[in-house]
Amino acid sequence: MTGTLYIVGTPIGNLSDFSPRAAETLSSVDFIAAEDTRVTLKLLNHFGIKKPLVSYFEHNKRERGELICARLEAGESCALVSDAGMPAISDPGELLVAQCAERGIPVLAVPGPSAVVSALAISGLPTGRFTFEGFLSVNKKSRRDHLDDVKNERRTMVFYEAPHKLYATLRDMLATWGDRRIAIVRELTKIHEEAVRTTLSEAVRRCKEEPFKGEIVLVIEGAPEPETDGYTLEEAVALAKELIAEGTAPSEAAKRAAQESGLAKRDIYREILAQPNLD
Repeated sequence: MTGTLYIVGTPIGNLSDFSPRAAETLSSVDFIAAEDTRVTLKLLNHFGIKKPLVSYFEHNKRERGELICARLEAGESCALVSDAGMPAISDPGELLVAQCAERGIPVLAVPGPSAVVSALAISGLPTGRFTFEGFLSVNKKSRRDHLDDVKNERRTMVFYEAPHKLYATLRDMLATWGDRRIAIVRELTKIHEEAVRTTLSEAVRRCKEEPFKGEIVLVIEGAPEPETDGYTLEEAVALAKELIAEGTAPSEAAKRAAQESGLAKRDIYREILAQPNLD
């Protein structure tokens, strides 16, 4: 009989947030796959849990995932944990879940703390609709392309960022999007938890003078309603097709049409791809 993979959320700071069900699950499985076995061992010791650990992280995830799946197919049960928060969300565990899905191995969630929704909840920004954008690339061009891609996103956006990259990220956000409201949420559930509600321009100034420390989540106001100057989606697509006819690549044509019309690039690009003939 095939075993089960449990996706177990762990504390993002305060160990008191570890749920009884999560502790029970880690106590009952045959083994635990951990992002950093040293970090997980501290958690297990705190709760008096003794279980075999195997490492599972970004650089061994594919090969180790095959081994874990083989053990699950042989009837063992496994709990997947990250160093903090919910595994498989902007996390290598995403691949393991996909591998299990391909093989028909049962996967169950044991919910736990999440930095994304926790930061969003205390940000003071609209929470009805939001998009999680994860970590930005360390590559300058890739980072700016990502920011440009969501320039017209009207939902509240949530990003993870490392403190040593924060100033460059805030500066690029301001340059790409203009000034917007932002909440810089750091050290969630820890002693120095803080939510700094400000603007991008003020955040850049403050970060340059006194860098923020700790684990950081950025919650940023979405784009304002676009001033379309009467452009419809059909007209924006037509503009993009004119650019394509002149030799512009479809993605770049959609980007330029979005800048001209104020409409979302993804909507224009989707319509372009739906066209039977781009000539």
